[in-house]
Order: sequence, then C-alpha cells, then structure tokens
Amino acid sequence: MYRIEITPRARRELDKLPLKDFRRVDALIWALTEDPRPQGVKKLKGAIHRIRAGDWRIIYAVLDKDRLIIVGKIARRSEHTYDKVEGLF
Repeated sequence: MYRIEITPRARRELDKLPLKDFRRVDALIWALTEDPRPQGVKKLKGAIHRIRAGDWRIIYAVLDKDRLIIVGKIARRSEHTYDKVEGLF
C-alpha cells in the first residue's frame, strides 16, 4: 500500500473544486494507494503520471522505492495543464 502526500498547491486546487468534482477526484486519489498505475494512467516524464477524472487531471509522482505518491497538481484540462510538470515535485 502506498502513502499519499498532497502538495499545498494541489490542496488549494482540490479545495476549490465543486463538491461533485471533489468527490470524483478525491476517490481517484485514494484509489491510487492500492494501484498507483490504474487503467487509463499516462506516464508524462520520469516518475510523473496523470490520470483523468472527467474534465479534471490529477498529476502525481510515484516513488516506488518509498511507496509514496505525491499529488502535485489538479487542473481542468487546457493547453497549459501540463506546463512545467517537472517543477511540481
């Protein structure tokens, strides 16, 4: 089982979500503890992955050695969603 850490930036983004979207995103984040690379996940660069939650994207890093998942960004899909993902972690 993996531990979840949410960066302050991701926490702020999560807190701003409408309740319906919050529930969907929150459930997906906690499901990552059991399977950090579920069906539909896309590897972006190195240990950084993204998963879709409707119109929202959860960008996170998987550190297998430490059994840790760090959620770095939660954003609505746009042309800038994946800008500077390396700098999130």
